[in-house]
Amino acid sequence: MSTGELLVSIIVFMIAIALIILAIFHFGERGYLFNNAYIYASKTQRETMNKKQYYRQSAVVFCLLSIIFIIIGLAVVLQNSMLFFLEIPFFIIVIVYAIISTLKINKQNEVN
Repeated sequence: MSTGELLVSIIVFMIAIALIILAIFHFGERGYLFNNAYIYASKTQRETMNKKQYYRQSAVVFCLLSIIFIIIGLAVVLQNSMLFFLEIPFFIIVIVYAIISTLKINKQNEVN
């Protein structure tokens, strides 16, 4: 393994750890809410919105993204380019989950 590959793998694993930490904080509903619905909401909307569902959505997405970065890191460390194909289902899962959960949250908010 070259120095460049080692550096890339360290950076990728550090990103994965940061995403796991963010997921843990979001599951605990702590810290800044990294969710578009919250970020783009006005100050008055932020005060009245139910943040629990947005924290959960962000936490799940961060967990899935951390898995993707772990796979990338393993592919670099093991020098196995076939592992990159494992990322594709997780990317699809992240996108589908984000869309479906956003639709469900919006539907729940309309009812309430």
